[in-house]
Amino acid sequence: MSTRPMTNVAVLSHGETEDPEHPEPGVVDALALAALYAEELIVGTARDTHLAFADRAFGLANRGTMRAARVPQAVHDAVAGSIYTSISLAFTMAATGLAKVGADGLGPRLNDSPQGRVLHTAVNGLIGEKLRDEHPHLALSMTVRVDGRPVRLDAAGLAAAFPRATDRLVVFIHGLGEHEDHWNVRRYEMGGSYGTRLEAAAGWTPIYLRVNTGLSVAENGVALTALMQQLLDGWPVPVRQIAMIGHSMGGLIIRAGCAVATEDEAPWTDKLSDVITLGTPHLGADLALGVSHGSRLLALAPEIAAFARILEHRSPGIRDLERGLPELPALPHARYRLVSACLGSARSPLGRLLGDLLVRQSSASATRRALRLFPDADLLHIPNADHFSLLNHPEVYRAVKGWLA
Repeated sequence: MSTRPMTNVAVLSHGETEDPEHPEPGVVDALALAALYAEELIVGTARDTHLAFADRAFGLANRGTMRAARVPQAVHDAVAGSIYTSISLAFTMAATGLAKVGADGLGPRLNDSPQGRVLHTAVNGLIGEKLRDEHPHLALSMTVRVDGRPVRLDAAGLAAAFPRATDRLVVFIHGLGEHEDHWNVRRYEMGGSYGTRLEAAAGWTPIYLRVNTGLSVAENGVALTALMQQLLDGWPVPVRQIAMIGHSMGGLIIRAGCAVATEDEAPWTDKLSDVITLGTPHLGADLALGVSHGSRLLALAPEIAAFARILEHRSPGIRDLERGLPELPALPHARYRLVSACLGSARSPLGRLLGDLLVRQSSASATRRALRLFPDADLLHIPNADHFSLLNHPEVYRAVKGWLA
């Protein structure tokens, strides 16, 4: 058993992993889900808000008229209730009918188009755990992807997917609601992605994962360890070195995976030399924390409490962004490189306040007052850049190329 620090997640047995042949849902499945959530969230929120305001208005009227508004209130509530019930029934029937059509496999697959992939991964980021528990055919599992398709992690599948496999692997993990194609942003302008350029310049084999970012970071850490162990066991050549690059939440998932103990005699982390995080909220993200506070504030007033329900649907993955992983230590043998960005200059009021729009520099560099999670880490700060610029930025690539030389 490894003595590495553990999170509160399960210990994995050798070979345990998620199914790489996860079925790809279709557009009709997505429409069925949209109809279902339209009934639950949109219609339900409109109904509850309407009735709360009506209760307030009729309550004032009744107090001022010796309860003379009781009859109009009863009529209003009956009419409004029947209208909302009819609308809800229509959406429910539509969702049921579409679900039956989707079960027959009719229509295009979400993964067949860039728009479909964006929709699928974004929805998983928002409600990924709920999808896994209630609509598993729409939930993503963690997979290695090549040309958008999942790769079997046995020897034959890996050999076919990576015919030019080398002994140095650089693994890319995207952020919340993203997918592996996001690493290709501005690739024509930049002369390629990080992965293609590292492959050409230094012989690294890029590995891209697609992740259900709506699951908790700890759960994705378990899935990452299982996947990486199976990947190494089936890789066409003996692996000498692994580097991991995570954007935003992807960096937290890497850290969570590094903290999972396994029963394997040669854990994959023994080969891990470099962990590079790009805009990762190691100490939490202000926007996610603001959503949490907003949800609690909305719930205080009956007239707007229904809107809190929408915010409360946010996934465990989003909730994990509120505080990051301040208690999780680093692997002693790995080198950590932390990249941050900000709008304007780092010393400008805008840069200090907003960071890269989603994560402040202090959180991305894991440094706050006397706290420094990675005292020996290399820090790189990119001014005049937003959160998503870090997915393919010339200064970041120059630094990564030097770190992985």
